Amino acid sequence: MPVFLYVLGLAVFAQGTSEFMLSGLVPGIARDLSVPVGAAASLTSAYAVGMIVGAPVMAALSARWPRRRALASFLTAFVVVHVVGAVTTNFPVLFGTRIVAAIANAGFLAVAMSVATTLVVPAKHTRATAVLLSGVSLSCVAGVPAGALLGEWAGWRSAFWAVAALCLPALALVFRSAPADAARRHVVSIRREAHALRSRPVRLALVLATVVNGATFATFAYLAVIATDVTYLPDGAIPGLLAAFGAGAFVGVTAAGRMGDGRLRRGLLLAVCALPAGWAALALTSERAVPLFTLAVVQGGLSFGIGSTLVSRVLHVASNAPSLGGAFATVALNVGAFLGPLLAGIATGATDDYRAAVWVSSALAGAAIAVAVASRTRAAHEDVEEVHRPVVIRR
Repeated sequence: MPVFLYVLGLAVFAQGTSEFMLSGLVPGIARDLSVPVGAAASLTSAYAVGMIVGAPVMAALSARWPRRRALASFLTAFVVVHVVGAVTTNFPVLFGTRIVAAIANAGFLAVAMSVATTLVVPAKHTRATAVLLSGVSLSCVAGVPAGALLGEWAGWRSAFWAVAALCLPALALVFRSAPADAARRHVVSIRREAHALRSRPVRLALVLATVVNGATFATFAYLAVIATDVTYLPDGAIPGLLAAFGAGAFVGVTAAGRMGDGRLRRGLLLAVCALPAGWAALALTSERAVPLFTLAVVQGGLSFGIGSTLVSRVLHVASNAPSLGGAFATVALNVGAFLGPLLAGIATGATDDYRAAVWVSSALAGAAIAVAVASRTRAAHEDVEEVHRPVVIRR
């Protein structure tokens, strides 16, 4: 793999850390800025909304920019708003910085996915995407627990400073090593690409990515509170549990990058079918620590491995939309990350049982099976049409 892919992965690691670390910083932010805990928790939703809105908008606006300029601009904006967030004493300003950071993150990730697939031959597209997205899984393994510990020891502002500092080496390497050519040497037609995204295979791939990621984050958002209120583990065990989930995610993304190719092969379908059973097992055994940790690793690996493969799936079926395909894959993942915890919150509120969040994951994963089967059937039908399509010989 080209070295520059790992530079992009470093930036994605910093951005993933920023996105997920807020869950451990909410109490400190609420105390320091004298706002309710619920208001501080809304910073996570602000980031998700910024990602959803920002990905397609920034991808469209930057489609004709030189790639180096696009990557450097988004990453610079990301650093600046984290510095502002680290020094502000005003909650609305902090809220605004989270939205801007998410928009910059979404733009960077959309361009980075497009760049990643141009650096390697088509047969290695899935692996290149996995290298890029491994930054997200690594942020779960190391970045999020480290951010929580740093926030506890030195205050929540130190975590913002750390994310900004972590981006600086990647920013320097982007200026030095990023492709300097125009985003496209040919004219980019956003209207043509948007039309390509309306095809049924692309829509099914986006829905599948949304549902699978919704299942992932419905439980991930409640994993810490399940550990303390259901399994009755001490607070000190939470970073270890999150790291276990993240370690599984890293293994899953790495394996998907080596085995997947963006097609709905039997192995991917079997993995999707295993998801609801795994979440159900976690719900049923979460009162005991060993099954909780074990299934956190397993489900982290399955969920992120499938998610990584589905990003490659979107890029594969949206090959006629190279500028917007990655952006809409990002949107799909973040819609799932937003809706999953929302549905889990409704379920846990209605049942007064945090294990209901895991049952929501199981239900969403079950729905993913139906979408995967529909996608597989559609793909097989199109393959048959291709085989039987008459050949026209022009004289």
